[in-house]
Amino acid sequence: MSPAKVAVIGGSGLYRLGLLTGARSVEVHTPYGPHSPGLTVGWISGQEVAFLPRHGLAHRLPPHKIPYRANIWALRELGVERTVAVSAMGGLRPDYEIGDLVIPDQFIDWTRGRASTFYDGPKVVHTSLADPFCPELRPILARAAQAAGFRVHARGTALTFEGPRFSTRAESRIFREILGADLLSMTQVPEAVLARELGMCYATCAVVTDLDVWGTEPVRADEVTQVMKRAEPKLAELLSRAIPEVPEVRGCGCAEAVRTALGERKEEPK
Repeated sequence: MSPAKVAVIGGSGLYRLGLLTGARSVEVHTPYGPHSPGLTVGWISGQEVAFLPRHGLAHRLPPHKIPYRANIWALRELGVERTVAVSAMGGLRPDYEIGDLVIPDQFIDWTRGRASTFYDGPKVVHTSLADPFCPELRPILARAAQAAGFRVHARGTALTFEGPRFSTRAESRIFREILGADLLSMTQVPEAVLARELGMCYATCAVVTDLDVWGTEPVRADEVTQVMKRAEPKLAELLSRAIPEVPEVRGCGCAEAVRTALGERKEEPK
């Protein structure tokens, strides 16, 4: 199998739209157990792409049960160098509107107990995440999102909390007023961290599906689903436009961060 250098992690709706042509199911054995069901390889705009629904095709995996390490490892085994994540997120800024698309440039980790590294010892590796999202992918995605008809915000800070519940009003105030978060996610971490540890580029297209509980009404899961469903055609166009624009040769430093952490040795986790 030829390497699929680009991967999309998202919901099963993108697969249903027929975005991926010539799709074939694949299964990759990893040291971290099975990856999320539904991993496929196909073509988007002439580019071979791996597609992984993080929650599984039937959305049966809650955020805290997603096999993040197995997912990222499996993509690396397929030859993936660049990963585009598509996520539903709650908006915390007054200038965000439901249906907007944000390309985060920072995150805050508010999760508990998730395996967030491949380096469990005895070797200890401290990888830099000062700038956790690929600076080469982000502007490509922002331009494609605008061309696809989204109202785009080219940067933002996404806070990841454990889920699957939504936040309380008190938590929402803390996230907005004290921590300065712009978005709420349940899956951004540890995906971004693990991708960086394996030298993979990672960037996110975040659809604002709700305004968290600082809005007029509490969040409802069915309404979040409906917003994502309405956004799917534009997301498909975004990816169709963006993926052909991804350079063949990487000009970013994403792959160098882990090499620097390893002392310039291309050593992999055991």
